[in-house]
Amino acid sequence: MRSDWAALPDAVAAEIAARVGGIIDVYPAQSGNHAEIASTVTGSTDTVFVKAASTDLSLRSLRYELAATSAVDWYPPAVRWHLQRDGWLVVGAELIDGPHADLSPGSTDLDLLGVAIKGLQATPAPPGRWFTPEGRLGFSVSGMDGGALIHSDLNPANLIVMTNGLRVVDWAYATKAAPWVELALLVQWLIGGGHTAAQAEQWLAQFPAWTTTDLSTLDQFASRNAFKWSAKSLHSREKWAHDLAAWTGEWAAHRQGRRA
Repeated sequence: MRSDWAALPDAVAAEIAARVGGIIDVYPAQSGNHAEIASTVTGSTDTVFVKAASTDLSLRSLRYELAATSAVDWYPPAVRWHLQRDGWLVVGAELIDGPHADLSPGSTDLDLLGVAIKGLQATPAPPGRWFTPEGRLGFSVSGMDGGALIHSDLNPANLIVMTNGLRVVDWAYATKAAPWVELALLVQWLIGGGHTAAQAEQWLAQFPAWTTTDLSTLDQFASRNAFKWSAKSLHSREKWAHDLAAWTGEWAAHRQGRRA
């Protein structure tokens, strides 16, 4: 759950202020909830995006994000500095500002996404602790384990269109997995962008990790992911949960129709 900037201990806030030349303005992020604090911080010498965490789950996610953004070239925000004090982990990163990617059929942003995915698919997970596919998703399918570092949440809110390409933010769910898992998790967002399940799969066919994955593995993934979101939506009033239940259900029905 997000907290107000005032929740930071005075000593931690002072250390942040020292790194930006004195805080002039703090603008809280409008979405996301992985870190307790997530704000654009403007000082006299720098403007950075600050994430801060103090509770166990938030600390773990922010440590994953710090490690991932340090290991992956260009696509994530560059880490300017980080500090630990009074039980808080604080990361100051490059501010990436721009429109979110449009994943609708025919959008030119899809070309940018394709370039980004091809650039990221061969990124090995550095040594250290990462989410496992089962730990990240809550279900298991044969073949999900692997050595690639995947973002695992390429929804449009995390894809920022810049003049020199697509940047990918919010690496809190960075996962060590087989590369195809990233693509399977993208299906729901392509459907949410207006693709049919068949169109989404056709777009994903440009990636070797998709075309070389066993069809029955994709069938199982689609089915279990849909079951998970259907169950979650029964206990949620959030629109996004019901959207994901609908989109994953559409893909699972398409995969089931393939087998019929």
